[in-house]
Formats: sequence, structure tokens, C-alpha cells
Amino acid sequence: MHTQRMAVSVSVLALLTLAACGTESGSGSGSGDGSDTVQSDVPVTGVAWSVDSLTVGGKKTEAPAGSRLEIDPKGRAKAGFGCNHISADARVEGDRITFGKPVSTQMACDETTEKAEKAALAAMGGEVTAKLSGEKLTLTTEGGDTIALSEEKPADLVGTRWAVNTLLSGETATSVPADLPKERVPHLTFGEDGTVHGNSGCNSFHGKAAVKGSTIDFGPPAGTRKMCPEAEMEVERAVLAALDGPATYTIKGSTLTVTSKDGKGIGATAAPAKSEGAQEHG
Repeated sequence: MHTQRMAVSVSVLALLTLAACGTESGSGSGSGDGSDTVQSDVPVTGVAWSVDSLTVGGKKTEAPAGSRLEIDPKGRAKAGFGCNHISADARVEGDRITFGKPVSTQMACDETTEKAEKAALAAMGGEVTAKLSGEKLTLTTEGGDTIALSEEKPADLVGTRWAVNTLLSGETATSVPADLPKERVPHLTFGEDGTVHGNSGCNSFHGKAAVKGSTIDFGPPAGTRKMCPEAEMEVERAVLAALDGPATYTIKGSTLTVTSKDGKGIGATAAPAKSEGAQEHG
């Protein structure tokens, strides 16, 4: 199941390369009128794409919240359908797609996500073409099945409640366990006064967070000192390691990445700030 899902995701991502390189392929016309090539009104690489829906056999399925596709300018593809994190190298020759062996986390997914990923598997079978129109990207199979995507606008760093879903250590990315109690899912919010507060996986915390350009200088955090099961404590240690001293950050769509000088980091997704205060100080 996971092997099929990973192949599907990487096929989707390879298409982003096709869209980005569309005006360069063919007979070498380069900057011609592009009447028979994919045109880009917005950059395709380095853009966070949100998966809106999948249509397979005429049946439309809404994608799970948080479904995203992205490919960086170096040709490294990353995908997620609301559960596992997938990455792979991708290469395009004309309208033919070749992708390398994907690397994926191996988390069990909920039933809704599994259903949507099965739809993605069916939609992305075989050869696929890409059409870019403004901020919308459509991927279409030979049989007419489609995946619809939209460019995500960057969320605001300050004032957004960021739910942590990925723990980073150098080149290694680990998903936050999906079975953590709801009140133990780590999250953080940056304030306009140069502070940060949230929950690190077990305890609530608050501290200084001076933002300047693409860097954040975190001060020593203060907070509660409760003990939790070891799985939650491991998450907490990893989160706090990323929020220690100077760090760099990037925001692509609704995804925030924070990386400290020693390579420790977190990946987080913008989430509604519902009942935040009750969770943090309880």
C-alpha cells in the first residue's frame, strides 16, 4: 500500500518539473510564443501547491486537509496527503516522466486519508499531462482522471497558530506521532511583542522570540514541568531543541520550517487558533 502511494505522489511531483520546464522543451524555440507549451503565470518550482480534489472515473473526491505538493529548484520533490511525508528526485524528458526511488515515512493513516490516497493512486496511474492556469494546476491522466491543485499563499508568521507535525534533524525528517493525545500535539504562536508561546508536546511554554528578516532568536523558554509518557517527552525534547537560540525560518504556503544552527528543526502547519489558551495553561 505504501509503495503504491509513494509512486503516485512522486509522479505528481514530477509533473511540477514538467510544468516548470515546459517553455524550454521541444525544438529549442526557447522564448517563442509558447502556443504549444505549458505556460506559467506563477513560478511552479519553489511553490507550495495545495491539492484541492481528485476526480477518478468521473467521481470527485475532496483531498484531505493539508494535502500538498512541492518541488524545489534543485529538482527535489516532496509530497504529503495529510499523513506521510514523501520525497524523491524527479526528471522529465519532453512529456515523459522518470522519477527516482521515493523515501517515505511509514505512518498508519486514518480511513478518510486512506480513501483519498486510493483515489490519488487511481488518478495518477500511467502517463499524465500538466496544465497551469494562473494559480491553478491541473494534472490529467490519459484516461481523463484529474488532480486539481492551487497555489498556497504564505501564512503570517505572527499571530498564526502553528501545529507541529514534523521533527527535523539534519537531513532526517520524522513525523510527530499521530496517536498523541489532542492536548499534547505540539504547537506554537508568535506574538507581535517578540514572544512565543505554545505546547512542546507535554508542557506549555513561553519565551522570547526576536524575529529579524529570515531569522528568529529564541530566548530560554519557561513553562510547566509535568512528566508525560516517554513518546510525548521525546517529542518535547525535539521541539525545544529546535527553539533554542538563533534559528532560520521559511514559510511556504501554510507550512513553517524552523531550523536551528545545529540542524535541529521543526515543520509546522497553520491551524485555526481555537481554544488555544485553555490548552496551553491547563
